[in-house]
Amino acid sequence: MGTDGVLLGAWADTQNVTRVLDVGTGSGVIALMLAQRTLPDVSIDAIDISIKDCEQATENINASPWPEKVRIINQAIQTYESEPYDLIVTNPPYFIDSTKPPAEERTRARHTETLSPYELLLHAKRLLSPYGKFCIILPNVEAQSLVSLALKQGWYCTRLCEFRARINKTTERVLFQLQQQKQETVKESLILYEQDEEWTVAYKNLTRDFYVKI
Repeated sequence: MGTDGVLLGAWADTQNVTRVLDVGTGSGVIALMLAQRTLPDVSIDAIDISIKDCEQATENINASPWPEKVRIINQAIQTYESEPYDLIVTNPPYFIDSTKPPAEERTRARHTETLSPYELLLHAKRLLSPYGKFCIILPNVEAQSLVSLALKQGWYCTRLCEFRARINKTTERVLFQLQQQKQETVKESLILYEQDEEWTVAYKNLTRDFYVKI
């Protein structure tokens, strides 16, 4: 279970949510975390363009306690039609090291050319209810760029959490929440490790429901 997915699945605000969309679900981990965190009548759609990922996600969903709550959809968000969602989440595709691209079979699912930042924001707004929330995790530079682009498209950043491995390190990931209603940004920070290499209390409190032992 990757740290990015765990962070987003634990951090996204599920209050007053009845319909959820996970964009680029991959193995379905984030969708499963949101299924665990939400009431039984909440429905979760998980979309991905990779048939292999959808097959893996379906296997994981069927083996979980929530097989009726999560629906896997093999489709591009650009052509996807649905009733509005209260919450949309995504751990978007990007290359951390552009000199080491992923294997060929992963290229379509993980390259930003498949879904540009502009398209991601455009279609999230199209599928989100007027008072809905759009939660994303990205590396620091990409996050700043996407937030800037979002503001130009009429979004407002209402929550932002800077995540770093250690207190003396630079920000490695940024979690942020976009909405269509203007609000003041609530800013947070989260550190993974204490000086003794133990997880911090804040990280444990956020993620304890998703690890077998913590």
